[in-house]
Amino acid sequence: MKKLLFVAFLGLMTAGATAQIETPAPSPAAKVMQTVGLTDVTLEYSRPAMRGRTIMGDLVPYGAMWRTGANANTTVEFSTPVTVAGTELKAGKYAVYTKPTASTWEVYFYTDTNNWGTPQKWDDSKVAAKATAKAQMSNMPAESFTMGINHLSNDGAHLTMQWDKTYVAVPFTVPANETVLASIDKMMAGPGMGDYYAAAVYLSSTGQSLDKAKSYMDKAMSMNKDPKFWQLRQQSLLLAKVGDKKGAIKAAQASLKGAKEAKNQDYVKMNTDSLKEWGAM
Repeated sequence: MKKLLFVAFLGLMTAGATAQIETPAPSPAAKVMQTVGLTDVTLEYSRPAMRGRTIMGDLVPYGAMWRTGANANTTVEFSTPVTVAGTELKAGKYAVYTKPTASTWEVYFYTDTNNWGTPQKWDDSKVAAKATAKAQMSNMPAESFTMGINHLSNDGAHLTMQWDKTYVAVPFTVPANETVLASIDKMMAGPGMGDYYAAAVYLSSTGQSLDKAKSYMDKAMSMNKDPKFWQLRQQSLLLAKVGDKKGAIKAAQASLKGAKEAKNQDYVKMNTDSLKEWGAM
């Protein structure tokens, strides 16, 4: 009987040790995804609530670095370069830190996103950009800390922050216009070397329209002042398929030379095998 009671006790202890009760987070996580122009912007942060507390100048002290939210780093990620306060930020993810005062907020975009809260040791070399934004008063207080990507246009938006009656907006611009103009110029200029080469390799590898593939490869090579050994390899295979053995041997020999210089043994072997097959070695 004692043994049975002991086993039952162990079972209860095990159940207690492994049981997990989920409760609502005091500062729930939030994620905002917004396309600005042609740039994807992803904002991740936590949302502490007022709960009757005084926020600005008290819970969030003036003149001190703030994690801008709660829990893990608040981060913003850009799929393209963007410009903040005259500084270009590379595409990537940044932690957002702020130093609020009653009239302005300093907003920092920090390259190290793996801190819990503010870094133990602040490193100015990791500040990719810094902006100063006016602290505005809102007629509609926000109970929970709220961030967003607002005031959208083709060329930019505002990273916004609001808690209680304080509202801050940090403008940033995106390269949508430059990207579109470059795309138009490329399209109007016609296909590039890479387009012709990719089309030729696809048609050759699938055995379709080999004459058309050869014309595309000829065009690509005429536009390529320094063809690489892997490109010459594809050219040699295509020429062999259309029956131009002399041309295939010449391209394979050039590819072999480049592969040896690059010390790429795979391509050395492939070209050597092909040259033997075509009677050139």
